[in-house]
Amino acid sequence: MDNADQKAFWTNAAGPKWLAHQAALDHNMQPVLDGVLTRADLKKGQVVLDIGCGTGASALRAAEAVGPMGHVFGVDISGPMLARAQERAVDQANLSFAHADAADHAFDEESFDHLVSRFGVMFFADPVAAFANMAKALRRGGKVTFAAWGQIPENPFFTLAAQAARQTIGAPPKSDPDLPGPFAFRNTERVLDILDRAGLANASCEAAKVDLTPAGSLHDFVELLASIGPADAAVTHFNATQDQRAQLRGALIDHYSVFQTDKGLRIPAEINFFTATKT
Repeated sequence: MDNADQKAFWTNAAGPKWLAHQAALDHNMQPVLDGVLTRADLKKGQVVLDIGCGTGASALRAAEAVGPMGHVFGVDISGPMLARAQERAVDQANLSFAHADAADHAFDEESFDHLVSRFGVMFFADPVAAFANMAKALRRGGKVTFAAWGQIPENPFFTLAAQAARQTIGAPPKSDPDLPGPFAFRNTERVLDILDRAGLANASCEAAKVDLTPAGSLHDFVELLASIGPADAAVTHFNATQDQRAQLRGALIDHYSVFQTDKGLRIPAEINFFTATKT
């Protein structure tokens, strides 16, 4: 088992779309990153490994937390997304990156104080082997803190977009949510077992209710939803016509308008925040 399909997906399919919407996605997912970093409680001078760093938002925040005497090493399988991260961090002396698959990358052993990730660890073909490999990079007593999507019905960011696509375009073939993908870590007991089998101790999970915070208007958010995730998958699978795409956007507006507040859009989500330790 390898991650070649994930590398292709995040390089050729999803990567360019995420780059196009980088600022909007960073804003939308900010509360999740805040949740990771609050729980990680990084200290000045620490050396941090950021897995699935994407376009760099998490690595930049971690580098700020550890200060000039610390260091953050960001790893991602997507070349285009990592290139954006490198652009954003060009003046950051305490931040470096590697275009690599964390599942089998030859990390320097026992060289990191903390491993963090925001939605970057649910895509491994063999998650036990991947976490075992990453655990080698942690010093004894090193911590692991990461976020993954929780139960599917509790995440309308995905479910309502999929519903709008089914209503207006059609339903692509179903995929197994336990396979590598956004919801692969929704089952907390399964993930705790993975961490235990990978040699990490004291693993725990907090399933937290979080509001995602899209920037801009409802129409801006709909443009984002139409470009990534379930809606985009339906558009691509069925080669949707311009009329179908217009109907999709209308359905998305109808579905997500209920989340308008006086502070802007607030999309409820369930996020699993996992922690563990290398002993």
